[in-house]
Parts: sequence; C-alpha cells; structure tokens
Amino acid sequence: MKLDLAGRTAVVTGASRGIGLEVTRALLREGVAVAAGARNGSPELSALADEDEVLVVLDDLTTADGSRTLVDQAVERFGGIDLLVNNVGGVRPRTHGFVEVTDTDWQWALEVNLLSAVRATRAAVPHLVRRAPSAIVTVCSVNAALPDPGVIDYSAAKAALRSFCKSLSKELGPQGVRVNTVSPGPVETALWLGPGGVAETVGQAQGADPDAVKAAAVAGTPTGRFTHPSEVAQLVVLLASETAGNVTGADVVIDGGMVSTV
Repeated sequence: MKLDLAGRTAVVTGASRGIGLEVTRALLREGVAVAAGARNGSPELSALADEDEVLVVLDDLTTADGSRTLVDQAVERFGGIDLLVNNVGGVRPRTHGFVEVTDTDWQWALEVNLLSAVRATRAAVPHLVRRAPSAIVTVCSVNAALPDPGVIDYSAAKAALRSFCKSLSKELGPQGVRVNTVSPGPVETALWLGPGGVAETVGQAQGADPDAVKAAAVAGTPTGRFTHPSEVAQLVVLLASETAGNVTGADVVIDGGMVSTV
C-alpha cells in the first residue's frame, strides 16, 4: 500500500512491541522517518534502529518530560514532525471487583491510557501545526464503548481518551491537523497473550486455561478470531495519510465485528 507518505516524519509511542512496533514497521515501508519511543527497548526495535530513518528514544512516555524529550529529539534529528501515533497503553484485569480497585490503580490506568497521549500530543501539536497538513492517530479500544467491570479503570480511561481526541479534532481541524482514533478489540499481543497478560491473569482468577480465556474472548464474533497487530497498523497508516485527508474526529473500530450496535 503506497500512500504518498514518503519523506514525512512520524513519532510513534509505545513502539517496542505489539501494535506500536507494527506501526513503526508499516511507516518505514511507506518511506516515513520514524522516531520510535518506548519505556524499554526490545530486540525487534533494536534491529530497526540500525536503519538510517529510525530514531529510538527510551524514556517514560507517561510523563511530560519523557514525551517532550521524544518529540524534541525527533525534531532535532529530522527537522520536524508530520505525524503522531499515540500507542502507549496498558491494562490490568481487576478480578476482585470494583471495591478492590484502589486510587493507585485508577491513577495508573489514567496515566498510561489517557495522560500519556495528552502529554505527547501537547508536545507535538506546535510542530504538527507548522507542518500541516498533518495528522494524529491514537490507539483507543472497543472498551471505550463496551465498558467491562473486569477492566473498569481501563474502560473509563479509554472512553476519556476517545472524548479527548474528538474534542481536539474540532480545535485542530481548521489548522490542518486531523485527529482520529482506532479502536481494536482483542489483538494478538503480549498485553493479551503474554506472561501476566489478560488471558493468563483472568485464567488464574477463574481457574481456567489461558487458551480457553482467549477463545471465549472472541466466541460469537463474526470473524471468530483476534486481530493481528499488522492489521491495526495498516489502518493507522491509512488514517495518517492524506488518502484519508477529510477524515477527522472519527473512531474506526477493528474488532472482528465484536461491537454489534449500529
């Protein structure tokens, strides 16, 4: 898929694995220079760092300083930025009910799933306005519209994230910056399937095999399977391109038909 993105520069947060890593790879295939930010590196991200058009920045991207460092280093290396992909996120299943979800738990969910995007966006917007037409694509979740008590804090944070992006699209649209979200259902990433992921955590709480938890998560959906990270990445790249040049304020769901409402 060639989307006339060659020569542009992107900042991708949460780029060391999963969706963020696949977004980085997809952008590179389109000829985009990428500043890839993550708290911790990975062998896969290190391999990409050997390419001239990749800058890896390791910092805590839930903080204002970490987000600003990523954006500043991208601008210093590449001369500006045209695209921001907010992908930092995380979930911790709450298997003991709402009352056991502490203020610390809530603060963690909000920092990781909402405020990380707010802070990265705040750092990037002045540069995006200067390089308009430009775009912000934020990875949200179907749980923004499908609240689940098992991930009550995550659901609330993602709903706030979707609202934030919708509001921002109205402010930045007249300045040439499009703002959209992508909301995946269950995705084949470590967040769901890795050690300590959703399937393992829920399985331990229920006395079930993680594979059974995985199967139940998509049982009854039209496609009956998890989304591949590369499929989310292709959607992100499409929304980042001027092929979608009049799409802003939209949330695009990629969930195998999990959301059944019109």
